[in-house]
Amino acid sequence: MLRLKSYLLFICFFLALSASMILGSIDSSRASKVSKLNTLYGQPPIVIGHRGGGTGYRPEHTVGNLGGDRIGSHNLGIKFGADYIEPDLVVTKDKVLIVRHEPVLSMVMTDSSGNIVYDANGKPVVQQATTNVADFPDFASRLTTKNLDGTNITGWFAEDFTLAEIKKLRAIERLPAIRPDNTRFNGLFQIPTFDEVINLARRREAETGRKIGIYPETKHPTYFAQAGHYLDGTPINVNITQLLIDDLVANKYTDPDHIFIQSFEVSNLRDLKENIMPAAGVDIPLIQLIDSSGSPYDFVYHNNPQTYADIITPQGLRQVRTYATGIGPDKRLIVPAAPQLDSNGKPIDINGDGQISDGDSFLRQPTSLISDAHKAGLLVHLYTLRSDSYFLSPDYQGQPLREYEQFIKLGIDGYFTDFANFGYAAKQEAIASLTGIRFKVSVSQP
Repeated sequence: MLRLKSYLLFICFFLALSASMILGSIDSSRASKVSKLNTLYGQPPIVIGHRGGGTGYRPEHTVGNLGGDRIGSHNLGIKFGADYIEPDLVVTKDKVLIVRHEPVLSMVMTDSSGNIVYDANGKPVVQQATTNVADFPDFASRLTTKNLDGTNITGWFAEDFTLAEIKKLRAIERLPAIRPDNTRFNGLFQIPTFDEVINLARRREAETGRKIGIYPETKHPTYFAQAGHYLDGTPINVNITQLLIDDLVANKYTDPDHIFIQSFEVSNLRDLKENIMPAAGVDIPLIQLIDSSGSPYDFVYHNNPQTYADIITPQGLRQVRTYATGIGPDKRLIVPAAPQLDSNGKPIDINGDGQISDGDSFLRQPTSLISDAHKAGLLVHLYTLRSDSYFLSPDYQGQPLREYEQFIKLGIDGYFTDFANFGYAAKQEAIASLTGIRFKVSVSQP
């Protein structure tokens, strides 16, 4: 209810500012006026800074202002106008929440037998990384293989490092082949704690005078609580969901109008709703993330046959509403896409980059997921909108705003984006449509 009131107040405020224009004569400068958006309550969609929201321009999950253009992805997302910034949470050996997309700080390449592949200098070949941990000889012995949600991964894991050790590392670009310009910021930023992200949001809200919330994700709760092990083989046995609430309470940051909590698993969200939050005296809205395929790993671990496809049926969505405020689906569950096939039935690499991605996939008819979720009383916050050509369907003709516009017309309540500047511009255009006044919204640059 608090969110609905704030949305309505925002719309009224915008209309009041535009009153002099609205009372003027109607002419060809006007666009088609809409009475309300197709969102759950008719409110403008929220812009969620994915891993910060400046991730398209800086290494993900970075915090700090080092002068000039050396500002972190979370700082940049806020500058661009993100309503919320998203910290993915994993845990250190000394049980401190830090902000990384995965507990794997750096993943190395292995052969078909699981053996580590080394380069000509005898160093492990890094396959994907968000930190420079592979460059530290002192940490070489912590390279190990673990089973993470059913998949064997060889690399360095956050839970095998203390916070003091984590602070020796620096962030690097996760997708250097797609975002080569971001690599010039490699090695500049420390790995932030969850507390540091909370402090950033709180400080920038005070400085800007606008609401800036956080949207934390509990990463792999079953792994940390039950399935995972430290380097020495002992169980991790950490309830990352409880740590999250403890941290929020300790920081006195529990306003439900400033936070969403999200997870791809189900049992930890239920535990939050039924046990953890009531015991802490807080009530924060929860979002059930929905992958495009497969099952929540807690279901897999406990031999529950239910899949994500079952969860997004009308019956499944009604069940989600008993513990969550909304869902966070992969965008392809709303607007499917697929590549064209050649005469041999193989996908055609349209952009010639040697890979098949959204950049080679053409859009299909939208599904009923948004309307089904809204009928169940659920918000829908999709992931992830990106402006890189690798992630953008050719149907959008190289214009990222067209993707936002499509999803806004379908009634999306919010979107995770690596490019919060585009997300903000699209939101402003949506707000303008409520007045019927056409004006060009520019996309700010870093």
